[in-house]
Amino acid sequence: QVQLVESGGGLVQAGDSLRLSCAASGRTVSSYAMGWFRQAPGTEREFVAAIAWPGLSTRYADSVKGRFTISRDNAKNTVYLQMNSLKPEDTAVYYCAVDSKSTFSSSRWMYGYWGQGTQVTVSS
Repeated sequence: QVQLVESGGGLVQAGDSLRLSCAASGRTVSSYAMGWFRQAPGTEREFVAAIAWPGLSTRYADSVKGRFTISRDNAKNTVYLQMNSLKPEDTAVYYCAVDSKSTFSSSRWMYGYWGQGTQVTVSS
């Protein structure tokens, strides 16, 4: 069993930056692909970014490419999402998740463990 705890969300202005963290416990996740997703009110949960094991490959949604960076510290069992040049449309609850089969997928159905989420609100 894996427990994931996200942190680092908050209220910022457009153009600001935030760094989200996702700390895993209960089981090492260093050998799995990891992902970040987000969900705004009334919308489906959407893919944001994924990072393969051991962290040499990454992929991003087109909407965040060039602004967001996913990284991982396997020694700390932690995944990060650096978000720069934030826009109001980035406002959502952000979730990290474990892709325990390491499919490196953008589909949320490939992810078996989820955190509780952290709110990111970007004001204009």
